[in-house]
Amino acid sequence: MGTPTFRAAVVRTPGGPGTIEVIDVPLREPGPGEVRVAVAAAAVNPVDLGVAGGFFHGLGMINQPHHTGLGWDFAGTVVATGTGVDLTAGTRVAGLVVGFDRDYGTYAEQLVVPAAELAVVPDGLDLVAAATVPLNGLAAAQVVDLLGDAPAGADRLLVTGAAGAVGAYVLVLAADRGWRVTGLARAEDEEFVRGLGAGFTATAESGFDAVADAANLQEQAFALVRDGGAFVGVRPNIRPAPARGVSVAAVDTHADGRQLADLLARTASGELPARVHAVLPLDRAADAHRAVAKGGVRGRYVLRP
Repeated sequence: MGTPTFRAAVVRTPGGPGTIEVIDVPLREPGPGEVRVAVAAAAVNPVDLGVAGGFFHGLGMINQPHHTGLGWDFAGTVVATGTGVDLTAGTRVAGLVVGFDRDYGTYAEQLVVPAAELAVVPDGLDLVAAATVPLNGLAAAQVVDLLGDAPAGADRLLVTGAAGAVGAYVLVLAADRGWRVTGLARAEDEEFVRGLGAGFTATAESGFDAVADAANLQEQAFALVRDGGAFVGVRPNIRPAPARGVSVAAVDTHADGRQLADLLARTASGELPARVHAVLPLDRAADAHRAVAKGGVRGRYVLRP
């Protein structure tokens, strides 16, 4: 009898959506502290396009001899557990698989991950919606952690890309830390941004106490911070040079089971937006990448293995 396998979407020689292929991968049982999850949904994120297109290979960040896995966040059901794990088979979970240099990803039917990095999905939250939370929700929460509590009398925060996946979460989470938040987005996104309790602007103005640069505008966003203010970006490898007394930080998003559990609970309650644009089968991962590359999508494409 042959070795059990599962299907996963990968790239062997990256070159854009057309190089994505679905292959059979040997099934691995979970080790100590790990669980195997049957993936129900995996979100498509812009970083996945960079992997499939070879951007990160070109930077020397990926060195896989056979193939590179795609996908960072997922939701599914536990089907097997290793020793020392509290989760049981049948538990609905969501999680984040970080890093670029790996032969597996969340675009797959099965996934073996550390149990401590997972969060249980609340009963009221669909697994497809839950799959859109981990990467962008954790990025936003960790951006807000870098900002910290709003200083008294210096609490004006601008969020660029406020209608995007990360920016929309920052709008809500930063307000919890005392920031008076204004979202920078296109005019047609005003209703959405204001619906999250934030102020809105379609034209940036300088003088904010802090800027959370979810749109990755870099120097353009840095110029909007007042002297002595704070700038937090979303690209750990690219950030403006400190100047004018402005502190500069950038998030390096990491898995955090407890933080994710809070984000999922708040998504289930409606406090955080769950935005699914379309659901496609795993075999159509390339189509999802092409659609995301065109831009302007509000909500996530989600793959269903």
